Amino acid sequence: MKCLIVTTHPLSKCLCKLLTEHVVNRLTAMKHEVVIEDLYADKFEPLLTESERNSYYSGSYDSSNFSEQANRLLEAEALVLLFPTWWFSFPAMLKGWFDRVWGPGIAYDHASDLGPIKSRLDNLRKVLVVTTLGAPWWVDRLIMWQPVKRVVKVALLGACAKKSKLKYLSLYNSEKLNNESIARFKHKIDKALNDWGE
Repeated sequence: MKCLIVTTHPLSKCLCKLLTEHVVNRLTAMKHEVVIEDLYADKFEPLLTESERNSYYSGSYDSSNFSEQANRLLEAEALVLLFPTWWFSFPAMLKGWFDRVWGPGIAYDHASDLGPIKSRLDNLRKVLVVTTLGAPWWVDRLIMWQPVKRVVKVALLGACAKKSKLKYLSLYNSEKLNNESIARFKHKIDKALNDWGE
């Protein structure tokens, strides 16, 4: 499959980058075609511009400043998102990638009556989210009700990639980990990717 990996973290040496490297190596070994977008390393501009917002309902969304990213998303059969969860939300860089790249004419089409949007990412079949949280599992699940997972599953994929299947992996207490717990989490990643087949 054509696999798009989108990762975001401001530090070059961090847990997020370690897990990204693991995913890249695993998918490459499985003979998938891998494309990596490191939003910080690529200096992606997350701010939606005035021109882009003005063109939202014009029938021709202005994606000229990120056409390569848009094409990679449209071509992807599988998507892996690797990011830290901060304040139970996306990092600003990743939120900006959604705001700009998942635009009309790319990820979805507006309905003629401006009713529910129509999915365009029909090529996208597999989605894996790998995220780290400093919080324990019970805060995310029992108190916050997994807000990031709900946005990915319902708002993004539910509206724009209806044929996709989501696997969501959260590594909790990420500031207190040891090598054994990281190895166990890598095993969970491997299991999720193995389900994609070779």
